[in-house]
Amino acid sequence: MLDAKIPAGKLDEKWEDYKGHCKLVNPANKRRLEIIIVGTGLAGASAAASLGELGYKVKAFCYQDSPRRAHSIAAQGGINAAKNYQNDGDSVFRLFYDTIKGGDYRAREANVHRLAEVSGSIIDQCVAQGVPFAREYGGLLSNRSFGGTQVQRTFYAAGQTGQQLLIGAYQALERQVALGNVRMYNRHEMLELVVSDGKAKGIICRNLINGELERHSGHAVLLCTGGYGNVFYLSTNAMGCNVTAAWKAHKKGAYFANPCFTQIHPTCIPVSGDHQSKLTLMSESLRNDGRIWVPKKQNDTRKPNEIPEEERDYYLERRYPAFGNLVPRDVASRAAKERCDAGYGVGTSRQAVYLDYADAILRYGQIEAGKRDLTTADTNAFIQMGKEVVREKYGNLFDMYEKITGENPYELPMRIYPAVHYTMGGLWVDYELQTTVPGLYCLGEANFSDHGANRLGASALMQGLADGYFVIPYTIGNYLADEIANKAMPIDHPAFADAEATVENRINKLKSINGKQSVESFHKRLGKIMWDKCGMARNAEGLLQAIREIQQLRDEFWSDVRIPGDINEMNSELDKAGRVADFIELGELMCHDALTRNESCGGHFREEFQTPEGEALRDDQDYMYVAAWEYKNLSEWGLHKEELKYDVVKPSQRSYK
Repeated sequence: MLDAKIPAGKLDEKWEDYKGHCKLVNPANKRRLEIIIVGTGLAGASAAASLGELGYKVKAFCYQDSPRRAHSIAAQGGINAAKNYQNDGDSVFRLFYDTIKGGDYRAREANVHRLAEVSGSIIDQCVAQGVPFAREYGGLLSNRSFGGTQVQRTFYAAGQTGQQLLIGAYQALERQVALGNVRMYNRHEMLELVVSDGKAKGIICRNLINGELERHSGHAVLLCTGGYGNVFYLSTNAMGCNVTAAWKAHKKGAYFANPCFTQIHPTCIPVSGDHQSKLTLMSESLRNDGRIWVPKKQNDTRKPNEIPEEERDYYLERRYPAFGNLVPRDVASRAAKERCDAGYGVGTSRQAVYLDYADAILRYGQIEAGKRDLTTADTNAFIQMGKEVVREKYGNLFDMYEKITGENPYELPMRIYPAVHYTMGGLWVDYELQTTVPGLYCLGEANFSDHGANRLGASALMQGLADGYFVIPYTIGNYLADEIANKAMPIDHPAFADAEATVENRINKLKSINGKQSVESFHKRLGKIMWDKCGMARNAEGLLQAIREIQQLRDEFWSDVRIPGDINEMNSELDKAGRVADFIELGELMCHDALTRNESCGGHFREEFQTPEGEALRDDQDYMYVAAWEYKNLSEWGLHKEELKYDVVKPSQRSYK
C-alpha cells in the first residue's frame, strides 16, 4: 500500500499540526534554491508568485504566449469557500462533507479537509488582489448555489470568475518577475523530466518559436499543467490542453492515479456536426436558476414554447426532489443521457435537453417590481424587469450562447447536453503534493488528490489556488530543507544529455515517418473510441474492444502520420503530434483502469454495476482505494493501491432524493 504521509491526530488538527512541525528553509538559503514550475494557470501562477515572494529562485514555463492564456481563464461559474456569508448553515465541515460525498467516497479525507480549511483564506487573498467578485447592494460579497450542495457558498464574478482570478494570480506572478525572483519562459513546452539518483533535477523543454531544445536545472520541479480531457478530442478544454508533461513524468517513475475518473459536465452546448474541434461550456451556475426539462412525449418535434407546462418533464426535480436541478454533475449528466437515449431528447440531433429560464425571469421580475413599488405592473412588465436582472447576473453567458447557436435564450430555452470537462485523475501525490519521484510535485487539476470520483462545481478554482497559495509554500520546505547543501545539477550532467537525446530521437522519429494521415485525424479517431467506450458509461466488453482499437491506432500512428514543416522552426503540427502520441498511450491506461474497477462511482459508471433505479453502485469492500499505476513498458503497468480510510465521514449510498 502507498503511504500518503498523512499526519497523525484529529482530522481538523492535522494541517495546523503539520505547519507547526514541518521543516523550514531560512531566507538566505531560499535564495540558493531553484524551483522549476511547469504551467502558469491558477495553480502554477499562484505557486510561482508565492514561492518567489518567499525568496526562492523560480523558473516558470508555459506553452502559451502569456500566462494569461492559461485554460484557467475559461472557468465561468465561481469558486467555493466556507464563509457562511448567507448564514444558511455552511461551515468548513459542511464543505468537507459535501466534497467527500460528491466524490462518491473516493477522495482522501485529510486533503479534502485541508482544502475546506483554507478556502476562506483564498477569498480574502483574492479580494486583497482586487478580484471583482459580485457584491450585494450593501457591498457584501454575493454567493450562489452550485450542484451537490444545499447552501450558497460559491463566490463569482459574473460568468468569468476564472478570468478574474487568473488576472489576480498573474499580477502577483508578474510582480515577482519584475523583482527578479521569477524568470518567465513563454512558448516553452516541457518534453522530458530529468531524474538523477532517483530525484527530479530538471526538465528538457522545446522552444516553440525556433524549435530548439533547452536544458533547465532545479532543486525541485512542480507540474501545474492541468487536466487531460482532450484525450476525448471533443471537450470543453482549450485546444492546447494536453497530458504531455505529466505523461513524461509518469514514464520516469511518477505513478498515475485513477485515470478513468473523468468528469462529464451536464451543461454544454450540444455537438452540431463533425466539423467541431471543441465544445463550449455553459456554466453550472445556470442550473442555479434554470430548470431542466424534456417533453413527456417521445420524439416530440414541437418548439419548446408550444409545449404546455403539463406536458413537460422536469426530470431532475422529479427524480431528486431534495436537490432538484442542483444534483452533482455526474448525476445530472447520466440523467440527461438516459432521457435522450429513451427518445425524449430535443433539437435536430435529439441529443439535448432544455435549460429554461422562463420561471426565473418571471420570479426576478416580480421581486424587482416589489422593490420599485410597481403595484400595477403586468406579466409583460415582470418579464422585462426579470430579463434585466438575469442579464446582470448571467448576461455574458447568455450572449455567448446566442452567438454560438443563433437563438435568444431570453426567449427560448437553451439546449444543453453533457460533454467532457474535467479530470479527477492525475499524478499520484502524497499529503505534501509530492509524487512518487522525490523532488517532483504536482498541483491543481494535474494531480488526483482532492475530488475523488467526481468534482463538485466551483471546486477546481478552489483547489488550484489552495495548492499554489497555501499548501506548497509549506510542504516544499520539508524536502528542500535537506537540499540546501546541494547545488542545482549542472546542465552538462550526463542525465541531462540522456534526457535531451531521448527527446531528440522521439522528434526525429515522428518527423521521419512521412505518412499520409494528419495528426488531427488520429486525434479524432482516438476521441471517438474513448467517448463511445470509456465515456459517460462503460462496460467490460467495450473497454476490451477500446484497448485493442487504441493499440492498433497507436501502431498506425507511428507508421503513417504526416507532419509537414521542419524540426528546427515553429511547427505546431509537430507539437500536436507529440501530444496526440501521449494521449494515445494515456487512453489505453484509462480503459485499463476502468476495466479493473468493477464498480460504479462518480464519473466512472460501469453499466454492469448499478442499482435498480440506475444509480451508481459502489463496492466499498473491494475498491475503496486509489489506483496508482506504475509505468513498466508499452501497454504494461503495475497497480499500486492507497487504501482510503474514513475516520469522520461514514461512506453510504449517495442519495440526492
